Amino acid sequence: MSANDAFHIAVLGGDGIGPEVMAPALEVLRKVETKAGLKFRFTDAPAGANHYRETGKSMPESTVRLCEEADAILLGACGLPSVRYPDNTEIMPQVELRFHFDLYAGVRPARLIPGVPSPIVGADQRGIDMVVIRESTEGLFASMGKGVVTDSEARETLVITRKTSERLFEFSFRLAERRKARGRPGALTCVDKANVFKAFAFFREMFDDAAKRHPDVKTDRLYVDACSALLVKRPWDFDVMVMENMFGDILSDMTAGLIGGMGMAPSADIGDRYAVFQPCHGTAPDIMGQGKANPTAMILSTAMMLDWLADKHGLEGAAEAGERIERAVDKVYADGIKPIEFGGRNGTADIAKAVLEAL
Repeated sequence: MSANDAFHIAVLGGDGIGPEVMAPALEVLRKVETKAGLKFRFTDAPAGANHYRETGKSMPESTVRLCEEADAILLGACGLPSVRYPDNTEIMPQVELRFHFDLYAGVRPARLIPGVPSPIVGADQRGIDMVVIRESTEGLFASMGKGVVTDSEARETLVITRKTSERLFEFSFRLAERRKARGRPGALTCVDKANVFKAFAFFREMFDDAAKRHPDVKTDRLYVDACSALLVKRPWDFDVMVMENMFGDILSDMTAGLIGGMGMAPSADIGDRYAVFQPCHGTAPDIMGQGKANPTAMILSTAMMLDWLADKHGLEGAAEAGERIERAVDKVYADGIKPIEFGGRNGTADIAKAVLEAL
């Protein structure tokens, strides 16, 4: 693809505040389009709990086909606590997309932006800038919908495969190398429970093999319990962490809490060909339609999308556009913008306008 071609972006606004945070994110992409020499073509498509309530499906086949044809997928947030499958689980097309497109690398950056409060004393001086890489298609989630429940017990099965783990580790080492080239430590920590479970010993063994192929990356190995304790004591010591699906599900929320909460946490689910970009937060139906939603995580997710498109297509302008978005977000928070979840008065429109002006 050349810079003159338009990137086709599938836009799944989702439920609750999903469409509300998506709108300013698309405005931001339009803003950087011209200066970066990029073009975007956005196509909206239904997915989520509201669509399930109307049709009995979490998303239609037309949405899946659109995602297959698009260059990237933007997802607002999906699911509503009041709308559930017959087995009482929530409607989660975001998880279904991971399985359908084999999006094995869940990338969850946690960077403390200047002016954003952290519960960790000293974090504002030392800084927090890490990435959790969560395997997204197997682990304990391989059992989703397949668990067995009887009157006396319930069983779920954890699965770790060589094919997925080896790709995950190559992705993680490559990300660590890219971060090192950009001035970060470029260190990679494997987080597991290899002292108790054979599956995690297998996981760590494959990590060790991958480390031999990337001798320039500093590596460490931590049990998940020890890692959790260190994250709330010295989060600035971490750079990139890679782990099984359920551990990543938990620790990525913890790291989001260290940098101001879910409203500040972008994410991506990446495979060999496809990628979905979405905020870590949920649909927040309690504030839907009130203009209170913080669009920062969604805006930063578009920056991640631009960086991925740049890497995939060799377009430096896309990477620079992503960096411009991050700098604009940094500026508005350093200048004093204060979202409602931080006790401030700035809602969706205020934050969006400030970021657009900073661009």
